[in-house]
Amino acid sequence: MIPMPEIQDIFNNIRLNSLSPAQAKAFNMIRSCRTAKLGHHAEVCTDCGSVEVSYNSCRNRHCPKCQHAVQEQWVEAQMAKLLPVGYFHVIFTIPQELNTLVLQNQTFLYSLLIQSAGHTLTELAKDPKYLGATIGVTSVLHTWGQNLSFHPHVHCIVPGGGLSNDGLRFVRTRKKFFLPVKVVSDKFKDKFLDLLKQAYEEEKLEFFNEARNLAFKYNFQELIDSVDALKWVVFCRKPFKSPGHVVRYLGRYTHRVAISNSRIISFDGKMVSFAWKDYKDNGKSKVMKLDAAEFTRRFLLHVLPNKFVKIRHYGLLCSRNIRTKLSKCMRLAGSKPLVATIKKHIKTCRACGSSQLIPFIVNYYLSASP
Repeated sequence: MIPMPEIQDIFNNIRLNSLSPAQAKAFNMIRSCRTAKLGHHAEVCTDCGSVEVSYNSCRNRHCPKCQHAVQEQWVEAQMAKLLPVGYFHVIFTIPQELNTLVLQNQTFLYSLLIQSAGHTLTELAKDPKYLGATIGVTSVLHTWGQNLSFHPHVHCIVPGGGLSNDGLRFVRTRKKFFLPVKVVSDKFKDKFLDLLKQAYEEEKLEFFNEARNLAFKYNFQELIDSVDALKWVVFCRKPFKSPGHVVRYLGRYTHRVAISNSRIISFDGKMVSFAWKDYKDNGKSKVMKLDAAEFTRRFLLHVLPNKFVKIRHYGLLCSRNIRTKLSKCMRLAGSKPLVATIKKHIKTCRACGSSQLIPFIVNYYLSASP
């Protein structure tokens, strides 16, 4: 059976120049993942004595092979923070006219995007007109569309309830989303653009290549006015049926990379074919064919700056509120911490099927041999 092509195979067939340090690191680590270049480790089965040697993983967060274990650990850490309510999924997007500016100021504007989305939800929820409570928000930054185009947006998971403003009650939302989507969209737009203009005034933005003209105040204000006149899209999806559904959703969503190996259909050494959904055409499944260099260029667009935190928490879920407001909220709601139901992969011996594998210490076994 011929193995299916992977992103690593594509990367190993091309050479690229002019990469940022973060892109070069991700590119080279994905190429080397689970190969002799990164060394190996060995395990011995205490039942049958067979030794298994495995190549080391790169552990880069953009590698499609290395996210499963990290994903499980992160999800387990979230179990004790879930409330006994339905959860909403809200998606914040920005106009594509801002893409060039965002690409040239990734660290700052990615943070501004996440912050604007999180604060929009928490501030509106505190308003007595809507909920009058402090809610929790988990925000996840994604930068890609299904066809690997640059499409920065934020996914927010929001519990349907929170701690009342007086701190005495647990307030539940209505079954439908408790905030009018148009109100959310308008506030998000105003907040993002106000912070963007403030950053410009404080000279925190960089402009080069095709964006150099934006360094002039008139041109920058013209850009602000043009995107301010547009309708900013905010989606609110149907609420999850239970906290358990949230767990499963988070488990496969938070540590997703731009494209998984399972979507790669074929690679002939020059052209890459991959599956994608065209949401502008009612979500129809289609196949896109790209030159290997263009496919790689698009993939590397979504490599985040080094040490950038793409998953952030607001309101009840931020670190300073976990032991105080969230704990109180859970008591008032009668919540018990959930236990993770994710099945962990248990490695077994290929020879006998036993799970009794321990690290193989080479020096010890060599010295013990006659």
